[in-house]
Amino acid sequence: MPTTARVAIVTGGARGIGAAIARRLSHDGHAVAVLDLDATAAQPLVDEISGTGGKALAVGADVTDEAAVAAAVAQVTADLGAPTVVVNNAGILRDNLLFKMTLDDWDQVMSVHLRGAFLATRAVQGHMVEAGFGRIVNLSSTSALGNRGQSNYSAAKAGLQGFTRTLAIELGRYGVTANAVAPGFIETDMTRATAARMGLDFEELSRTVVAGIPVARAGRPEDVAAAVGYLASEEAGFVSGQVLYVAGGPTA
Repeated sequence: MPTTARVAIVTGGARGIGAAIARRLSHDGHAVAVLDLDATAAQPLVDEISGTGGKALAVGADVTDEAAVAAAVAQVTADLGAPTVVVNNAGILRDNLLFKMTLDDWDQVMSVHLRGAFLATRAVQGHMVEAGFGRIVNLSSTSALGNRGQSNYSAAKAGLQGFTRTLAIELGRYGVTANAVAPGFIETDMTRATAARMGLDFEELSRTVVAGIPVARAGRPEDVAAAVGYLASEEAGFVSGQVLYVAGGPTA
């Protein structure tokens, strides 16, 4: 539990891993702004958090839109207080082999993951510096190490790791840490949709993947949320510029 309540923003927070992170941060005592493309998508989670005694706000914004991100952070500041924790979780998939991948597939993935993380982080870093405290957690992936059919996603997730390390160097002197969490195979609606798009049975796919995971199970959103919760805490003040793989075993 943090010794001081903070205001946190979770992008792409309405469902899946983002929702689990928002729940975890609320459980840890933070007020949470659940930011998603449509505020109505985030409202059920906000109602859930509020119903358990937490403080939360649903915010609609396209993370690739500079003005929308600035307005969202201003709304959070006005309604909850100055944010000093940001979790850049918003992401999309546009998987395909390189020769089939369109320029739009490439640009959209780069824009949501990299431009989105840049805009959200830039918009909150002033509040962090002013407070002398900040926690930036970027969602990378084991795909950053390379994955067939994901040249765009892999490049974006690897880019987030470089972005993270640079933020750690630039902002550390102001009490701000920056880290990345890189999940492996996590059972979410997105992974199910990906399997369907590939024409694969999800349960069969899961069994195949799990056979190669040392802990012998698939990951859950809560596994990722636990890692984020630690990195967002005051206790993690001497951990910065790191990539924590949440993958059930060692990574290459």
